[in-house]
Amino acid sequence: MNGPVDVWLVQDDVADPRLHAEYRRLLTPEEREQEHRFHFARDQRRYLVTRALVRTVLSRYRDVEPADWRFTPDRYGRPHIANAGHDRCGLCFNISHTQGPIAVGVTWHRELGVDVEHVRARQVSLDIADRFFARSEVEELALVPPERQQDRFFEYWTFKEAYVKARGEGLSIPLEQFSFHYPHERAVRITIEPQLGDDANRWGFWQFRPSADHLLAICAEQRCEVPPALTIRRTIPLVSEEIVPAQVLKSSFGVNIQ
Repeated sequence: MNGPVDVWLVQDDVADPRLHAEYRRLLTPEEREQEHRFHFARDQRRYLVTRALVRTVLSRYRDVEPADWRFTPDRYGRPHIANAGHDRCGLCFNISHTQGPIAVGVTWHRELGVDVEHVRARQVSLDIADRFFARSEVEELALVPPERQQDRFFEYWTFKEAYVKARGEGLSIPLEQFSFHYPHERAVRITIEPQLGDDANRWGFWQFRPSADHLLAICAEQRCEVPPALTIRRTIPLVSEEIVPAQVLKSSFGVNIQ
């Protein structure tokens, strides 16, 4: 089976208190309690919008009301669908958020990881890359003109985060034991060290910019030789949605975006 990959985006600045009240009605008592554990109002809002996004988006794929979804965390803290019969349907999702966009990736019968980052929110350095990246990535990054190093750092970082999230083990996977390479400016390839016990051909990648200040990377398990179609949507939960004609910056299998 080679179903599509969909990514849904919402900005974390949804500020309408009436919408917030509607979102809270979708949450479980535990989720509503978790919202108020965040100290800052912006973090409370981001949590609330994220939970509403996940619930409303998943209801586009299964006949389940948004308030009726149930989730359970795995040993790495990643939420999984816990509704009865879910194992048979094969619906998979992954969440990422940063200052600005919140992203939820959805697909069927394949592992999936997404990561979105604000590339201007903090200044990075070669020292950080030296601590976390593979040697080949550090060496390539050092050759990039200084004015491009910030963007190139996050190109690596978002791909790496998307891959470890797709693997389902988070940062327990050493980031230096796999590396990304750019055969040309719009292509990407992954190399995986044998100790990780994985096959590089198992995975496909995309990367694009939701805005001038953000990078989004997607890692999807390959189920056949034909790459999955990728669709990007912007939405405000319970209000609106639209397909985004986004230009892929880098991909492991050419451009195949709806």
